[in-house]
Amino acid sequence: MATLINGRYELEALPLARGGMGEVWAGRDVRLEREVAVKFVRFPPGQRDEELVRRFVRESRITARLEHPGVPAVYDVGTHDGRPYLVMQRIRGISVADLNAEYAPLPIGWAVAIAAQVCSVLTAAHAASLVHRDLKPSNLMLDRDGGIKVLDFGLAVALDLAEYSQITRSGQTLGTPAYMAPEQIMASMSEPRSDLYALGCTLYEMLCGQAPFTGATTYQVMSRQVDERPRHPRRLRPEIPPGLERLVLDLLEKRPDDRPDSAEAVYDRLLPFVTDLRPLPGVHPATPRPSPARMYAAVLSRVGAGAPESAAAGAPESGAAAGGRPARPPRQASPPAAEARTVRFSRGDLDRAREQATELVRQSRYSQAAEVLEAALEPATRVLGEADDDVVSLRREYATVLFEGGDYRRAAPQFRRVAQDLAARHGPDAEQVLHHRMQEATCLALLGDTSRALQLLTGLLADEERVFGADHPKALELRRQIGLLQLGAGRREEAEQTLRALHEDLVRLHGPDHAAVDGVRDLLAALSRPGV
Repeated sequence: MATLINGRYELEALPLARGGMGEVWAGRDVRLEREVAVKFVRFPPGQRDEELVRRFVRESRITARLEHPGVPAVYDVGTHDGRPYLVMQRIRGISVADLNAEYAPLPIGWAVAIAAQVCSVLTAAHAASLVHRDLKPSNLMLDRDGGIKVLDFGLAVALDLAEYSQITRSGQTLGTPAYMAPEQIMASMSEPRSDLYALGCTLYEMLCGQAPFTGATTYQVMSRQVDERPRHPRRLRPEIPPGLERLVLDLLEKRPDDRPDSAEAVYDRLLPFVTDLRPLPGVHPATPRPSPARMYAAVLSRVGAGAPESAAAGAPESGAAAGGRPARPPRQASPPAAEARTVRFSRGDLDRAREQATELVRQSRYSQAAEVLEAALEPATRVLGEADDDVVSLRREYATVLFEGGDYRRAAPQFRRVAQDLAARHGPDAEQVLHHRMQEATCLALLGDTSRALQLLTGLLADEERVFGADHPKALELRRQIGLLQLGAGRREEAEQTLRALHEDLVRLHGPDHAAVDGVRDLLAALSRPGV
């Protein structure tokens, strides 16, 4: 008998796929009579992980905002027998892993076309502060129109700094070794350029017929990912264009800072090599007429094609940014003082906005909660003033909701503003000031701006040691996080120096058998092992 979930989703007898953190079932929405895919969270054996449930609900809502033709649509979320599930558009096609098995190596044009489409998806995802963390051939689906769908965005949001070591201790796998970036392996950290590394591994495999790093054991693969250079693709396949080989090697750089800046930049470098897309028998057959989807895409590709010419013919230069992208509209001037006095807003309005946002957050509706707080922030500031305690508190709640919703790009400047406001009122050494400086640095780290994040954290550490003392738990934990971030950025010598000094201080304070000492000792042991 078929399993019926929530009186609506009928599952097939066997799952389509199982992974370390989830399983996917094919099913049917019996109300709307359409095929769906249903993904369940898998808990560790014998236990329910409430933190995993919370993160799954939060990230499902964030992922649902990612609207892109290369990402399966999210239809619904719910819980069945205590397990959260996500209902998504079902995609029919062939995985790139199966495509590799059948055609390896792929025609160069097809390999590049697949990678370029993935870059389009990553550009949208990274702009929304989403990092995939497990990009690989089996998570890419080629449909009969030649389009690529990037699967498994359900658990894609980056973790905050405090969660990195917790993930390691819990035994959860945040990637697949053959496609994991060194920073994922060394420090369980992911950023947008970690996805680019995984894309490099995938593109290498499509072009060369083998992964860049292999081994008899998972440990061997991870060790090679961290320290070895890949064999140059043209040695395996001489017809690969030199410029394409250079791009693949750039994607596979060990340090995130040495990789291309963005998925959009990779897309621009890939596009010239998208040529000779002949039909793939049994996968992408030749057809006398294009499908409706390809007809639509063909017209869409011509939209705006004449924009550069029209701009040159007299459109104002301020109307477009570099690269032909629309510039942001100019900010509206602040209203006159007389108009400001007519704004009707009271502390009661502010309280109601906060109550509404709190209820939305309780339902994990972070985007709507942020909109409510943002709408209240401007009139509250104009009527009550920037220095008003309630206004500062409202801005703090707004920054926190943005952060919890995964919008790190907008959260970072809000945390900086809150820290400045609190410092003006309570002094620069107030604990809340230091906390919000930490939150800004965390946002930058999650966005991949490691250099700036480390700069902020180093300054914060000096202030925390001065305020609390060098042996205070806050200062010691911040040193550990700096070491992890250095490790994730590929700064291994700096990381080893930071962590070794921290280890000595922890032993001095707690003795050699303390749990905190064990964690740092494990990191140092991994750093000192040959081939790691």
